[in-house]
Amino acid sequence: MASTARNPNHLERMASVDAQLRMLAPSKVSEDDNLVEYDALLLDRFLEILQDLHGEDLRETVQSCYELSAEYESTLDPQKLEELGNMLTSLDPGDSIVVASSFSHMLNLGNLAEEVQIAFRRRIKLKKGDFADENSAATESDIEETLKKLVVQLKKSPQEVFDALKNQTVDLVLTAHPTQSIRRSLLQKHSRIRNCLAQLYAKDVTPDDKQELDEALQREIQAAFRTDEIRRTPPTPQDEMRAGMSYFHETIWKGVPKFLRRVDTALRNIGINERVPYNAPLIQFSSWMGGDRDGNPRVTPEVTRDVCLLARMMAANLYYSQIEDLMFELSMWRCSDELRVRATALHRSSRSVAKHYIEFWKQIPPNEPYRVILGEVRDKLYKTRERARQLLSNGFSDIPEESTFTNIEEFLEPLELCYRSLCSCGDQPIADGSLLDFLRQVSTFGLSIVKLDIRQESDRHTDVLDAITNHLGIGSYRDWSEEKRQEWLLSELRGKRPLFGPDLPKTDEIADVLDTMHVIAELPFDNFGAYIISMATAPSDVLAVELLQRECHVKKPLRVVPLFEKLADLETAPAAVARLFSIDWYLNRINGKQEVMIGYSDSGKDAGRLSAAWQLYKAQEELIKVAKQYGVKLTMFHGRGGTVGRGGGPTHLAILSQPPDTINGSIRVTVQGEVIEQSFGEERLCFRTLQRFTAATLEHGMHPPLSPKPEWRALMDEMAVVATDEYRSIVFKDPRFVEYFRSATPELEYGRMNIGSRPSKRRPSGGIESLRAIPWIFAWTQTKFHLPVWLGFGSAFKHVIDKDPKNLQMLQEMYNEWPFFRVTIDLVEMVFAKGDPGIAAMYDKLLVSKDLLPFGERLREKYTETKNLLLKVAGHKDLLEGDPYLRQRLQLRDSYITTLNACQAYTLKRIRDPGYNVQLRPHLSKEMVDSSKSAAELVKLNPGSEYAPGLEDTLILTMKGIAAGMQNTG
Repeated sequence: MASTARNPNHLERMASVDAQLRMLAPSKVSEDDNLVEYDALLLDRFLEILQDLHGEDLRETVQSCYELSAEYESTLDPQKLEELGNMLTSLDPGDSIVVASSFSHMLNLGNLAEEVQIAFRRRIKLKKGDFADENSAATESDIEETLKKLVVQLKKSPQEVFDALKNQTVDLVLTAHPTQSIRRSLLQKHSRIRNCLAQLYAKDVTPDDKQELDEALQREIQAAFRTDEIRRTPPTPQDEMRAGMSYFHETIWKGVPKFLRRVDTALRNIGINERVPYNAPLIQFSSWMGGDRDGNPRVTPEVTRDVCLLARMMAANLYYSQIEDLMFELSMWRCSDELRVRATALHRSSRSVAKHYIEFWKQIPPNEPYRVILGEVRDKLYKTRERARQLLSNGFSDIPEESTFTNIEEFLEPLELCYRSLCSCGDQPIADGSLLDFLRQVSTFGLSIVKLDIRQESDRHTDVLDAITNHLGIGSYRDWSEEKRQEWLLSELRGKRPLFGPDLPKTDEIADVLDTMHVIAELPFDNFGAYIISMATAPSDVLAVELLQRECHVKKPLRVVPLFEKLADLETAPAAVARLFSIDWYLNRINGKQEVMIGYSDSGKDAGRLSAAWQLYKAQEELIKVAKQYGVKLTMFHGRGGTVGRGGGPTHLAILSQPPDTINGSIRVTVQGEVIEQSFGEERLCFRTLQRFTAATLEHGMHPPLSPKPEWRALMDEMAVVATDEYRSIVFKDPRFVEYFRSATPELEYGRMNIGSRPSKRRPSGGIESLRAIPWIFAWTQTKFHLPVWLGFGSAFKHVIDKDPKNLQMLQEMYNEWPFFRVTIDLVEMVFAKGDPGIAAMYDKLLVSKDLLPFGERLREKYTETKNLLLKVAGHKDLLEGDPYLRQRLQLRDSYITTLNACQAYTLKRIRDPGYNVQLRPHLSKEMVDSSKSAAELVKLNPGSEYAPGLEDTLILTMKGIAAGMQNTG
């Protein structure tokens, strides 16, 4: 589209539109609220860039769309949505892409403004010592405040607090689940925009600084807008792993020692003069990237091997780049006799030194013994890195394994020697500097940065064992009862004979399982964490993996972790674990420790959020009882997603609302998709994440929440039955539901986003039951209807209130006194604040067949009824009435999202109904559309699309934009 000439009247009209846009924005919430100002600045800069790149007409179109959206938000008049749709469908394909991209970018900029505002308000509160805001006890865990609360308010002794803290473990497991819709290259640009904005409003900024920062801000906004938002090909598992590891390079690597120093400071403030020991397992990191093969055929044994070697190479490189700084710092000559003897021997001998370091060693004076010791460490790190690199690229290495670091103890030993020596010579302040930070990094990250979990579905192990028993001529393992399976597995585990040889008939799937076991056997043990069995139901599922590890010569078997996901599996999990612990062989094998994973995503998809949340709560209680009965320390592994429908929510609340005794100083939690960026995207976010998990885990262990009253349990049991019945009666039993779901949402088009390596279905031919929880939640989030989160709540509330009006009072009592129930209700209330049944109705009107329209209308009636009942239970008149800051942030996003919703719905209409294009624009031929200057420039990015020009890119941009605005993709 050619740019129109600028003239005074046109500029005056644009200024008037800009003023109108400002009037539509929410007002300030408090004196220290700069959000509207931040948002307006970023919007102004973006619109100027848009005008320079695409002309004034397109800028006016974007502003008009925003204005119509804002009018809809204030009136909820569906006519405004229709006007908006007509405006959007009148655009040529290229301009449609630009408009969708503009609103997606404006939402991303709005999110950055929010982050800067939250950080600014937090700094203000910290200076005032005031934590009574939305980042206070309700949503935040400050380590210093938590320690003071435990000592001052709860009368715990400082030593008790210190002992509990240094013995607790939080293991954060980064997963490759495809929920990060924003490309990594854009995330980096967003980080620079955020930094520029924060510095622009700093108190000490000079006029010259301000001008330079503003120029940098505009430059970064334009660079982001000019970057293609769309992934043209799906990422490989290796790509996902590299993206995940980039967070360690950028924030986590240096963030961990910085956080642990803050813990030391907080301990001193309660009277503890010791530091947290460098080898205390406070924070650990694991990963599923390249190890999660459940339903992902792209994760092969070769991928797992590559990912492990890549992690080992990256870890050695990070240590190697840091060791020289440490050598430069430790130049002192005083040392212990123990260290001097070692240094003298090393200095005399050059046999263990690589040729390229001989000159370096000659330069180290004999009176700098620490540098001699660290020089050997540096040399070995170099060899460790190069061996991993060679194995990764060539499959073999000429560097012998014994000349590298092969275990963490070997790496720590010379560092510990330096630390002891410094302390014994009166130089502990020096020892507690960079050397302590380095020791803490080595203890936290090991030789592979993260430990890789392996995850596989239980049926795949059954297939292998079935092939073995058939080959041996003893029957079909698959057909055996659970008792017979256990008997045979235990007899083999207690024996020594090999079960199979190279002549075992293997399908590709069986070979994949066995080859994965061989990779585990081949690589160092410290590369790996747990072996997760998804869809686990019985003890034989665990014993099967134990036997396969032995048969494949895994010298140090990985701990085996059953994952209980669906409602029925959660209900039977305690009995299954009890049967497992009753097996003497297994109880001896685990040495008093067991881990159990519980899945929030599939349980929610199976039974609805209310029933899933309650069953997860009860399952944990019962599992802990079983573990205590057998003298086993149980660690719960929480498989949480980013959205409320998949167990997401504020970390602090999620931990403190867990049942009593279920954490007990040890917890594992998945950190998925876009949550990784929100948790570790920059230094401040990384620090807050580590603080939240550590402080909340400590508080839960030392001050567990009260158990629910018996009458509360009875009411929850009753409500859960009703909620499950309604949820399943609609989602699984109503024959119209699948057709309605796939018509009314972009579920069928989800895979085109290329945001993950894993297919969206476990089985391509299956229905809702085979659909993964991520696209299930994603589709409903896009239409702002959020059905999986709230469906079932309304009928449950209505049932118990109609049965006895006094139950409303009991529900309100539960909300006010029981953390679990309050968190459950608050999160659903937040989802309602993000929802809009009017938007869902627009999708229905455009995309759903006439005979299914009453189905959608009935669901929207349930939505409204559920919302009203939820507000009654919470005692609220309006949604988010107690959180004006969140309400303001959602209002700022709404108008941007509404435009994208209209664009998405009308684009889906054009994609699914080709005749609609002809009806809509009979005056435009396909040749005219294709020859549009704007389309020729933009549509060529996706020449292979099966859709009409520009439609696929427009659709994907709306999906990504709505995901950014809702701040949840799945």
